[in-house]
Amino acid sequence: MNHLQHIRHIEQEDAGMNRDESREPKRILVVEDDQDIQKVLIDQLALDGYKPRGVATGKEALEEFDAFSPDLVILDLSLPDIDGLIICQHLRKKSDVPVIILSARESLADKIRGLDLGADDYMTKPFEFLELAARIKACIRRGTQNRDGKEKIIRAGAITIFQEQGVVTIDGTPVNLTRKEFDLLLALAENRNKVVKRKYLCSRLWKNNEVYPWSRALDVHIRRLRQKIEPNPAKPTYIITHSGVGYRFRHEDNE
Repeated sequence: MNHLQHIRHIEQEDAGMNRDESREPKRILVVEDDQDIQKVLIDQLALDGYKPRGVATGKEALEEFDAFSPDLVILDLSLPDIDGLIICQHLRKKSDVPVIILSARESLADKIRGLDLGADDYMTKPFEFLELAARIKACIRRGTQNRDGKEKIIRAGAITIFQEQGVVTIDGTPVNLTRKEFDLLLALAENRNKVVKRKYLCSRLWKNNEVYPWSRALDVHIRRLRQKIEPNPAKPTYIITHSGVGYRFRHEDNE
């Protein structure tokens, strides 16, 4: 396949992304009270091959979500009747349909809150439609993968791990982890309630066998991670040591 054929192949894949096996266009619910912005979104989404529907209030959003059965929701936060964050929370309780928050709210607290309540992505206004279109495709693609069983958000007690964003929160407050600390926590949480061997953890953190399983480097990272996520690092409740074997991320189902 030459370069031109490769480009055409990618374009054909992108064009086909908006349709499922029965050739039905993906349905997108646009929740936006600014009529000008809503019209632009509806028109552009239709041109991209989607089947969009617009609503301007939180009440309409909840009603249309059930009636329209969208494949993705674009959600403004500053709605006239119900805060968009509450709408996001309601949608996530009943469905795993991807939600992209599109809002003028730029604070880190709002972004973390939106992601913590179940949004898949967060964009601020003003925005470029090409970027939004790319994020829509990515969310729909990931949504299909997630329905096949792959987790994107892991919750354990007060801890929430957002895999795609590389963010960890405790009771909604972001925790400042290094890249290796995040990778270590993710490797443990993916296998929660199972003993994860030192060799496996070292291979996840150091891809090129830079560290041997018996190295103390792993224990140093465990200690630092405990200091950041454990209520009492001296008596850990999340990361449990199994001497000579590895570590276990403890999570009870009723937590």
